[in-house]
Amino acid sequence: MQHRTPLRLAAAQPPCVPLDVAENARAHAAAVRAARARVVVFPELSLTGYELQGPVVSVEDPRLAPLVEACAETGTLALAGAPVAGEHIATLAVTGDGVTIAYRKMWLGDVEARRFRPGDTPAVLDVDGWRVGLAICKDTGVAAHAAETAALGIDVYAAGVLESACDAAVTDGRARRIATTHGVWVAVASFAGSTGGGYTEAAGGSAIWSPAGEVHAQAGTEPGSLARADIG
Repeated sequence: MQHRTPLRLAAAQPPCVPLDVAENARAHAAAVRAARARVVVFPELSLTGYELQGPVVSVEDPRLAPLVEACAETGTLALAGAPVAGEHIATLAVTGDGVTIAYRKMWLGDVEARRFRPGDTPAVLDVDGWRVGLAICKDTGVAAHAAETAALGIDVYAAGVLESACDAAVTDGRARRIATTHGVWVAVASFAGSTGGGYTEAAGGSAIWSPAGEVHAQAGTEPGSLARADIG
């Protein structure tokens, strides 16, 4: 195996104001600074909340500037959630150099499919020699998604999700299954607090699982908590 610098991962669940991208970007920036990590994963639609009729977010949106600045200061890759043009639920890759669309959710929920279109390909990012596969919520429950992503050669499966507090065990079960099936680290950022779509009490509990399926680090249930781990 090639020599690599250990990778510090974090899964964050910042407070979210519905549809207030500017305020949410500031909260993401605070989480990035608090995490002091190379990669920080955020929940599904973290920049807008789970507001399925909300307007798309452009990669050139000036409201994202505080997050870009925080990533520049810390050397962080932030993986944030937002609706994007083409009617996709997406993961934005944010660095000190700017914002790009890194991944479009492939497996949509029934309500989501009324507006959004599924992405058509898995995605992997190379971070200092570590291969990070991307997923969003329902993707994690589809075995084929993890298999197709792992087939690209990954070390980490990073997902932003939203679950109700009563379904918190769903995330843990899926993460353990992915970790042990594919022998990879799994980082899941799980929305905390409340948001649209009837999620009055989201699960939180963002966590990082080892390839053995063991919880290596876990956040609490409250907004603002985070999980962080060094792997390597």
